[in-house]
Amino acid sequence: MEIPGSESESPLNKEIFILSGQSNMSGHGGVTNRRHWDGVVPPECQPNPSVLRLSAGLHWEKAREPLHADIGSKKVCGVGPGLSFANATRERMEGDVVIGLVPCAVGGTAIKEWARGEHLYESMVKRARESVKRGGQIRALLWYQGESDTVHQHDAEVYQGKMETLINNVREDLSLPSLPIIQVAIASGDESNMEKVREAQFRINLPNVVCIDAKGLPLKEDNLHLTTEGQVRLGHMLAEAYFTNFAPSPTSSSSFT
Repeated sequence: MEIPGSESESPLNKEIFILSGQSNMSGHGGVTNRRHWDGVVPPECQPNPSVLRLSAGLHWEKAREPLHADIGSKKVCGVGPGLSFANATRERMEGDVVIGLVPCAVGGTAIKEWARGEHLYESMVKRARESVKRGGQIRALLWYQGESDTVHQHDAEVYQGKMETLINNVREDLSLPSLPIIQVAIASGDESNMEKVREAQFRINLPNVVCIDAKGLPLKEDNLHLTTEGQVRLGHMLAEAYFTNFAPSPTSSSSFT
């Protein structure tokens, strides 16, 4: 099935997923010295005609690595979890379904930079709204962020409240009060406060929010970013979490409301 590259011709039955957070969501798999991507795309992340991405210019196009290459930052991006997630998800869906990915993550960002009114938050909401204008349903927000909040103890201590506020704000601003959120518990950062942030992530107790754990996935030599292998595995973990907790029945075509 050929997928047109422009938004005006994009399929109506898109299953849309927002990808947001910081560098381990935007992807550093295969990036060397933070300046160059090695260009290696594993089989699990190969382009698929049934998987699209919303570009920085708000046009639907065939998704390919790096998914976040033109999103919000001049930092070099590599392989992230998005395409691994999308390909694994598409394989388990019935019928002529297209996956739509909305990349929004920006490396090196703290939770306070994702507050309502801040540029990153408003850009994410704008992109999410644009993604459904010509058909499709937003199925979930995939969130991987928190490493930047391990540097200072105060940031770690207030993380839970800020994340819960972000979730409530996104749901309100997208008019999706039960929007599923799949959060990734961080596996790296400043060791003095990393466990505080992880505990905050696991303590979030809001409806339709689940947390999966990145701890144990392979890290690069910088001990901060996931390797390409780690990103592939994370994508599969995200897909499993979605189907276990949120996937609608094959007969359902409505978005989460």
